[in-house]
Amino acid sequence: MNEVFLDTETTGLSFNDGHKIVEIACIETKDLIPTGKIFHKLINPKRNIPEEAFKIHGFSEDLLKDKETFDKIVDDLLSFIKDKKIIIHNASFDLSFLNGELGLVKKDIINKKFVIDSLEVARNKFPGTSNSLDALCKRFNVDLSRRTKHNALLDCELLREVYINLLDAKEPKFNLTNTLSENNINIEKDYYKTIIKISDDEIEKHKKFLKSELKKNFY
Repeated sequence: MNEVFLDTETTGLSFNDGHKIVEIACIETKDLIPTGKIFHKLINPKRNIPEEAFKIHGFSEDLLKDKETFDKIVDDLLSFIKDKKIIIHNASFDLSFLNGELGLVKKDIINKKFVIDSLEVARNKFPGTSNSLDALCKRFNVDLSRRTKHNALLDCELLREVYINLLDAKEPKFNLTNTLSENNINIEKDYYKTIIKISDDEIEKHKKFLKSELKKNFY
């Protein structure tokens, strides 16, 4: 199963207070290696952008007024995340907005069993410390220089690097068996070593050869 790193930006902190999604980003990976497929949309929330939210992500009403609304992008989003493990930092926040928006357009909500909350992973590994995305990037020396404001696509990229460190998966997993199978290589037949025992006579001949070569080249 491939993974999707997902993040959203919103107009506020609670969907129940009338706030909406203004940006969704997803990065697809296979064994945590990017496949090159991304989903990224700015969304017209059909409401004002509070000053506090604008300071966080920088998306203004003027910028978003000509963007598509959630109902126009929802099918592409659901197609992108279908049958994939979804990794989100502070998943309860993003899921509350995503499932709220899905409910408004009469779509099935995202089941939590398909979601991994990297915040919970971090809290289990580093209890009693700050486990925000910023704090984890600093802990793992992940470059934050581009993160002048919150941006869903950039945050997905940062989260992938953080998540690899959380799992202590410094090197991406590589499934040799599958790779060989895909190339019609029989690992039992084509990849083996045959050990040949050298006879005493062959060893003696090899010694004489070395001795003659040494005399020829060095004396």
